Amino acid sequence: QVQLVESGGGLVQPGGSLRLSCAASGSILRINAINWYRQGPGKQRELVAVMSDDGVTNYSDSVKGRFTISRDSAKNTAHLQMNSLHPDDTAVYYCNVVLTLLSAEAHSAWGQGTQVSVSS
Repeated sequence: QVQLVESGGGLVQPGGSLRLSCAASGSILRINAINWYRQGPGKQRELVAVMSDDGVTNYSDSVKGRFTISRDSAKNTAHLQMNSLHPDDTAVYYCNVVLTLLSAEAHSAWGQGTQVSVSS
């Protein structure tokens, strides 16, 4: 019905930057809310960034000031810009998007996850 494909992860040195993308496909009218989660080795899943359907953003204390969430409505794509990366940012990152379908129904979809590794 609806699929999210994540990309942009990789290996980066401390202090470096990455830009994650979450592209939605299917019978989509628009993207509403966006959530970015991460799960590091041996850790529980953590919500790190949120954008509401009206564009209001919020961030966890661990990433505030370094990460920026955004959306490209024309491309049905969500982004997470990550700057000044720390080794503790190493995790698999997952996007979760709430969309409005062409049928006018609300729908929630998850990306497959993308690995971010921060190391010297």
